[in-house]
Amino acid sequence: MDDTFRLSVSQEERQYLLDAVRSRIDLVLRDQKVGAMAPPPPGALHEKLGVFVTLKRNGLLRGCIGRIASSEPLYVTVGEMAEAAAFHDSRFPPLLLSEFNDLEVEVSVIGPITRCEDPTRVEVGRHGLIMRREGRQGLLLPQVPVEWEWDRETFLDQTCRKAGLPADAWHDPDTEIYWFEAVVV
Repeated sequence: MDDTFRLSVSQEERQYLLDAVRSRIDLVLRDQKVGAMAPPPPGALHEKLGVFVTLKRNGLLRGCIGRIASSEPLYVTVGEMAEAAAFHDSRFPPLLLSEFNDLEVEVSVIGPITRCEDPTRVEVGRHGLIMRREGRQGLLLPQVPVEWEWDRETFLDQTCRKAGLPADAWHDPDTEIYWFEAVVV
């Protein structure tokens, strides 16, 4: 991965994504009919890209779900992932209306995913990682090791743990390592 992920997301598109997340969650909380927001003007939001929606409350994780790839345009997928993060993340109970105003929203638009042949080239803060082996998979977004102040090796170890593998599984040639970049909104 020598080329930088060059997806450009304008300020208006960033605001659209954040508004789409809040609108979708608000509609579900109020038991109103959920539909896609009006399509944005042509541009990045019409690309078929993966996206993760991260919700925090008082600085603590409250939900995070996404897709590494999508067959739908980004503006559609982001709403689906917002609903999933708020109500279907198995680590948390479904979001309550009383929590809505305290939500901090982050959207990570996922760039191309490629095989990482040399883990020493992983850059903390630039790359997200996926570890795969024996039917198990774990993913960590690029911002996670920055938030936790991890170095490269700790990041690789923790991605293995997320996959339910031993921390040092990234040294094993049977473990597939993939990397990607993301635009974080």
